[in-house]
Parts: sequence; C-alpha cells; structure tokens
Amino acid sequence: MQANFLPLNIRRFQQRAQVETPDTIYWERLSKADLLKEHNTIDYIDFSPSDPDNFVVTCSVRVQIYNLVTKLVVKNLSRFQKTAYGATFRQDGRLLAAGDEEGHVKLFDTTSRNILRLFKGHTAPVHRTFFTADKLQLASFCDDKSIRLWDVANEKVVQTYEDAHTDYIRAGAMHPLASNVFASGGYDGKIHLYDTRAEKALQQTLDHGAPVESMLFLPNGSVFVTAGGNQVRVWDMISGCRLLTTMAQHHKTVTCLRLGSDGRRLLSGGLDRHVKIYDVSTYKTVHTLTYPNAVVSLGVASGDQAVVAGMVDGLVSIRRMIVDSKPSHLRKIRASRAKAHHKRPTAHPSVPQDVDHVVKDRVKGTGLQTYDVQLRRFNHKKALDNVMYLQRLEKQPELVVAVITDLLHRKSLDKALLDRPEHILIKFIDFICAHLSETRFMRPLMNAASTILDVFERQLVTCSDKLLKALEKLSRTVENEIHLTTELMQLKGAMDMLIGVSLESDEVRHRPTYVQPAKAPKMQPSQAAEKYVVFVE
Repeated sequence: MQANFLPLNIRRFQQRAQVETPDTIYWERLSKADLLKEHNTIDYIDFSPSDPDNFVVTCSVRVQIYNLVTKLVVKNLSRFQKTAYGATFRQDGRLLAAGDEEGHVKLFDTTSRNILRLFKGHTAPVHRTFFTADKLQLASFCDDKSIRLWDVANEKVVQTYEDAHTDYIRAGAMHPLASNVFASGGYDGKIHLYDTRAEKALQQTLDHGAPVESMLFLPNGSVFVTAGGNQVRVWDMISGCRLLTTMAQHHKTVTCLRLGSDGRRLLSGGLDRHVKIYDVSTYKTVHTLTYPNAVVSLGVASGDQAVVAGMVDGLVSIRRMIVDSKPSHLRKIRASRAKAHHKRPTAHPSVPQDVDHVVKDRVKGTGLQTYDVQLRRFNHKKALDNVMYLQRLEKQPELVVAVITDLLHRKSLDKALLDRPEHILIKFIDFICAHLSETRFMRPLMNAASTILDVFERQLVTCSDKLLKALEKLSRTVENEIHLTTELMQLKGAMDMLIGVSLESDEVRHRPTYVQPAKAPKMQPSQAAEKYVVFVE
C-alpha cells in the first residue's frame, strides 16, 4: 500500500508556460544568426524594394549594400566626408538617399554608385531622409530643428518647416498613399503632422511623452506608430489622431520600428537587446527575438525572408527564414537534429564504466511530502494544517489548492473543517477570497466555498463577529466574480456581433503597388554632384 500511494499532482495548478501559437512556430523558423562586424554603430538598415536580396547598411562614413545570400558587399558608397545617416531606397529601388554630419543630403544611383544630386541647406547633421509616395520629392529631418522638402529633378528646396520642434529631429515618416502628408518626431517628445497642400502646413501636434526615436505609417495610411522611451504608441489619424494604445513591452529605450508579414506584424527593437513582434490587429506581443547586444536599427525583407538587426557595437545579425520545402534547408534541419542526437551521452558496450552510486528499487521513500503521508493515513485535518502555513499560502497557493481538491474528491473537506479554531477558518476563507479570481483555481475554490457554507449553515448563531465578517467577505467576493462574468459575457456578445458583421462585408483592402514604367528616363548627375570631392586626410 505504501509503495502504490502516489504524491499529489500540483503541476496542473501551477502557472503554465507560454502557449505555442502559430506566430511562435512561424518566427522560430528563423535560422541561426549570421553575424557581420562593422567598425561603428549601425545607424540604419533598409531593404531594396526591387531586389529583396539586397539591403543597405549605414555605418560611420560608409553606406554599403549587402547581398542577403552571400553576406558580401555588393556596392560601397563611400562618398562621405563625415558620418553618414539613414540611407533609404526609393520605392522603385533605383535611387538611394542619405544624410550626413555636414548637413548635406546625397542622392545616389544604385546601379552606378554615382552621386546624382547634392542637396545643401541644412546647418546640422541630417539623420533621416525619406521619399514621398509619388517619388518626386525628398524629405530631410535635421538636427537644426527644421524639415526640408527637396525636388529630386531640379535639386531645389520646395519648402522649409522651421521652429516646429524645440530639439533635434531624429524621426520621420512619409504617408504611404498621400504624397502631401508626412510626420516628424523630435527629441522634445512632440509629434507633428504636416499637409503640404494646406495654407498652414502643421495640422496636428501630439505628445509622445519621451524623445521620439522612430515612427512609421501602417500600409493603409490611417494609423501611424511612434517609438520613444520604453513605449510604442499607436495613433489613429481618422479619429483626430486619437491614441489607440500604448505598448510598454521593452525595459529600455525603443530605437527602431519596422513592419513585417505584409503589414500585419509590427517589429520594435530596443536597447534591452530584444525585438518584439506585435499583431497589428490586436497590438499584442506574439513573439520575441533576443540579440547579443542593444538593437539600434532593424530591417525586414519582403515576405519575411529575413530579419536583419544592427547593434550598437557594430554587429549586423542576419536571420533568414527557413523554408522546409527547399532541399538546402532540409539538409540544415536534418543536420541540426543529427547533431543534437549525437550530443546525447552513450556508453560503449565493451568498455566497463565506474558508477558513483546505484539506485535501488523503490520500496519506501517514494518522494512523499508530509501532507502526502497524512493523506495516506486519512489524517485530513493534519494534511490541511500542513499546507496552511503563511509562507505556503503566499508563495505556493497551487499546493494548498491541490490538497483542497484531493479532500473534495474524498468528500472529506467538511470533516477537515469541523471543530476548528476560528483563526484557522478565517485564514482558510481569506485564502479563498484572495485566489478565487484566478482561472486555474476557480472551480475547486468555488466548491470549497460551497462546502464552507454547508458546514456552518447550522452554526451561524454561535459564530463570532470576526468569522461573520469573513463569511460576508466571501459573499462579496463571489458576487463580484458573478458580476464580472456577466460583464465579460456581454462584451463577448458585442464582439461576436461586430466580428460577424465584418466577415459578412465584402471589403477588400488593396495594397499600393508600384508599376515599373516601360522606359524610365535615366537621371543624370547635377553640376554640384559632379563637382563634389571627398578629401581624405
């Protein structure tokens, strides 16, 4: 009998690990990181829209285009006298723009590496440059607290927006559909929305609450996201730039934002060495990627083919998505599994090995705890007393619930509660009130509460004031749970109705696509670009 008695199973009441979801399965297909080493902090990473296998890395005085497959430099744009910042491709991938510490904005031809345009006018470093949706203009965001719109064709400034921010402007975003709308974020914590068609271009001013490091628009253009401090905030332009939600999943400053899965996932990188992946429909974290150092820049290839992260120490991490159908990837998977299999310790049959100790057959000592021994002896009161210590009540509630559940199965909980001192009963009732709201404990604790009412149904007259107050507290706790459940059911019904209506509608969201013209005229370098010379000391 002693050998067959099993200890209590408390695992079912413990906090469960993270549930495996389709997102975790999908993002865990990213291969082991391939690391590249640069000489300085990786300022910006951007993938080519025309060739998803190429991505540009901005670091120090160089702008380098890497190939995703070979991990080698395809083109090296080193026409910078001082530090380069924020190199980005145009929507067609033919042009590339970058700012620098001198206050210049340079436009490159990605095929010939020539400087086609040299935009001068800023008096401080230009950290971010972006093309408008019509690809005709270029916006530059500068540390001189100004924003300039440049005409790409004639190399002239179209408009200058000054004194909007009171500190450096290190973030900006262009509307994906409307070429006249863009946003800027500064280290003063302010976010400005501009419409170049209006007489007063500055349309809206918002407060992020911390220096803005990065921002972007979602593909439909009605929602934009800002990052600063340890928060990522989502704003709705249609409802007057209302704050939709705030996500504070990072422990340190969020430095970069990117879209993945064709705009259905949002990625944020931070100084806490993590990249968080959010579902855009719910804005909940669905996966987390961990890196060896602080992440300051991020790039996601089309179709999630790869995730490239730049770190503060100059490391570039390249993680490609493994496709099971490709033979090369199948070989990688099989090789990794075989390697893990070979790591298991195996003993050669012909070689005798010394052992430290011998495990004897278990006759006694089956790992039973004190409460298990008391339950085996049917000492139900002592078993309950053994787990009702203050330390276990606070740190191991699953153990207390496991004993209560076992007593309920034995139909002995009422006997264990009879003829008890009041302080024991009050402690038991307080435990139920404290943990009744937890889903993992709700069913057994509701049955325990019902048992308490049955036990004291005939003894209410003889109960003291303290015990009566404890029972009243239990009654209020149960009423609050019933009220909360009713509200949640009403909310579920309303959400089911909205989801059903949205599924019945035939709305189709179309992504803006760029159509390559049959014969695009080749842009020639301007005179200023031809005369520009880099002096090497």
